[in-house]
Amino acid sequence: MKSKIEIDPNSQTPVYKQLIQSVQYLVETGKYKQGEFLPSPKDVGNDLEISNETVKKAYSILREKGIIDSYPGKGFFISKNEQKKIRILLAFDKISTYKQVLYSSFIANIGDTSEITMRLHNQDIDLFEQFIEENLGKYDYYLVTPHFPLQADIQKRVIKALNKIPSGKLIILDKHLEGLSGNYGSIYQDFENDIFYGLTQSIDILKQFKKLNVISLEGSCLYAPVLEKGIKRFCDKNQIDYIIHKNINPDIIQKDEAYLVLVSQLDTDLIELVRIAKTKDCNIGEDIGIISYNESPVNEIILNGLTVLSTDFIQMGELAAKMIKENNLQKIKCDFQLIKRNTF
Repeated sequence: MKSKIEIDPNSQTPVYKQLIQSVQYLVETGKYKQGEFLPSPKDVGNDLEISNETVKKAYSILREKGIIDSYPGKGFFISKNEQKKIRILLAFDKISTYKQVLYSSFIANIGDTSEITMRLHNQDIDLFEQFIEENLGKYDYYLVTPHFPLQADIQKRVIKALNKIPSGKLIILDKHLEGLSGNYGSIYQDFENDIFYGLTQSIDILKQFKKLNVISLEGSCLYAPVLEKGIKRFCDKNQIDYIIHKNINPDIIQKDEAYLVLVSQLDTDLIELVRIAKTKDCNIGEDIGIISYNESPVNEIILNGLTVLSTDFIQMGELAAKMIKENNLQKIKCDFQLIKRNTF
């Protein structure tokens, strides 16, 4: 019979492990039903152009795991034991309010068919490389936020580590990466172009202010250099007067000016900006405008409603769950928008 089992000849994962992973996935997704017979090791070997002994080794391990069983003279079949859940590893760089939104959305949409493990790499490439090596072959899907310093040598190491994950098992979240091989999913934001078009949604309001002040302190935002390119392009095209600040002091707070803060919610940069504005009797939302970066539920409450520019992290979680449930990995850019509230 024609085999549903697949391998990637270019993968660094041993073929017998790929066979095990493929059969496990076919069982977990219902493509192989309980009691259904598998193709013989000879048929699989001929179909995939691999050694029959390699297939026998994989079948032997699957039998030890209780996933398959055999009838003498009839062959191997899917065990009638309860099907195992899909094993998913979430490798996030850090926990933040918007990562929590992404996580909650994913959990709500993936349902109870999966077993999820979360680990943090903290944007440490050494830790990440070790982490990938130690977990190869242990999960059916790897969901990764590949946020690391932007230096070329570090980015090359990120690509190399991710390329070790078997084809069809990797989903990249929040950033698209060029240079990855094989079949993988990507649900991402386009930092430079997104902020350009997000600011375009605010053009009528921005033109009411004398200047756009961009608060971009060192270390506050990993993608600040990329975001700044999009901001500069927007301001130059629309003849918006702007200045990028690398520190905060009372002199930069002036009435009738707008402030875009490139930080996560409730970070010290935003807090300091608001503190200074209040000492100078600036009414936020009237005397000055404030826009923050990245949405979270608390933004509806703080400052009587904080305006933000943000990708849709709820949508990101929904799409990731859908890719896994439908076994259909794609490259999709998330929606990005200005969410206008009382501070702007």
